Amino acid sequence: MPTYEYSCAKCEKTIEVFHSIKAAHLKICPKEACAKKKWGKGKVKRLLGTGAGIIFKGGGFYETDYRSESYKSGEKQAADAVKKATEKKSDSKESKDSKKTDSKKPAAKKKPKKT
Repeated sequence: MPTYEYSCAKCEKTIEVFHSIKAAHLKICPKEACAKKKWGKGKVKRLLGTGAGIIFKGGGFYETDYRSESYKSGEKQAADAVKKATEKKSDSKESKDSKKTDSKKPAAKKKPKKT
């Protein structure tokens, strides 16, 4: 429910009233809010408010929050498959590197030819 600002013509006081959007707007200054000692029953005019910023907190505000369980499980399986594939590639690279270093034997020194 929004807060509306009203300005009284008689007491010249600006008041804030918290009521529903569907509720009727005030026509006279409320007795509790009147600045005069004797209630003047002044006409009020509704002022334009600047409004307040909306803050979205918690879940339910992003399109990914409402994904179905089947979609979520499919995404998880796909992520796991990618992770396994990258692990296999890194494992195979390491094993190839170790084979290359093992297979290389130090070269025998050649004796220089005498001429």
